[in-house]
Amino acid sequence: MKIQESAENYLETILMLKNRIGQVRSIDIVNELNFSKPSVSNAMKQFRENGYVTIDKKGFITLTESGLEIAERIYERHSLLTEWLVALGVSKETALEDACRIEHHISQESFEKIKVHCEKCILSNNCKKNDN
Repeated sequence: MKIQESAENYLETILMLKNRIGQVRSIDIVNELNFSKPSVSNAMKQFRENGYVTIDKKGFITLTESGLEIAERIYERHSLLTEWLVALGVSKETALEDACRIEHHISQESFEKIKVHCEKCILSNNCKKNDN
């Protein structure tokens, strides 16, 4: 299923915050993304209605199975693409920014090939940083 890039960013952010701070509330997303409270509130309402998150009575947000699947897919892409770009000699800051843009648009086929290449490279210890 294809969802909008902004939705993928929200779900990835919820996953990252959960991993970093445990329980996530809307205010945590507001602070992390520098979005307005009404924007985040509206997004969480839509995610809840579409089955991507649940929100308990205390306001804690939990990714559902489908929300978690999307968040983990995007986070894996982000992490691997960042590492790959850094290994090619791209600065960490640029690699993070570029990975964030690429992660939403790269095909699954291309991503899988990059992933296999990176795994082979690590196993063979045959990757050298390009210092051009």
